[in-house]
Amino acid sequence: MVFRRLVSFALCAIFAFSVSALHADEAAKKVETVEVKLKDLVLNLPKDWAASDTVNSMRLATYDIPNIKGDKDKGELAISTFGGDGGGVSANLERWVGQFDAEGREVTIKKGMVGENAYHVADISGTYQKSVGPPILRKTTTAKGYRMLGMIVQVKGKGVYFLKLTGPDATVKAQADALRTAIGAKSEGEEDYEL
Repeated sequence: MVFRRLVSFALCAIFAFSVSALHADEAAKKVETVEVKLKDLVLNLPKDWAASDTVNSMRLATYDIPNIKGDKDKGELAISTFGGDGGGVSANLERWVGQFDAEGREVTIKKGMVGENAYHVADISGTYQKSVGPPILRKTTTAKGYRMLGMIVQVKGKGVYFLKLTGPDATVKAQADALRTAIGAKSEGEEDYEL
């Protein structure tokens, strides 16, 4: 009888410890954010995504994304809008896919909704043709082992916004949930999108 009580007590203690560890782990995953308003787009960006000194007349904002251990380069989030539909969803997704060499390229494209706002997100990895200098010059340098999370957000009745997060594969991959969370999206419920 005493043995059963000891076993029951031990199992309860293990269960309680497991539950508290699970809650601690969930709390650790929550990231502190700051609200950023860019025209009609409201984002909740992680506090450690720093506004960049990079100036580009085609961008509303640029953010430096901290690199994870093992990656030499940091990531970059560029946010733009061009009026109208910005050339269309498919055309922009195809352009982003084309910025990676075909050999070894991996592409996944999803679509979803946040309230009344539609969004598309392209997850592309491989060898990236990284822009160097003003885009008008069309100069690039090869960046192997890179990833892009390109997001097109259609704010109903307001405009289309382009969020392009690029950098080393592991650094960008680690920020996938944070980018979705920035617009209030989750990967659950997204559907495949074919070009």
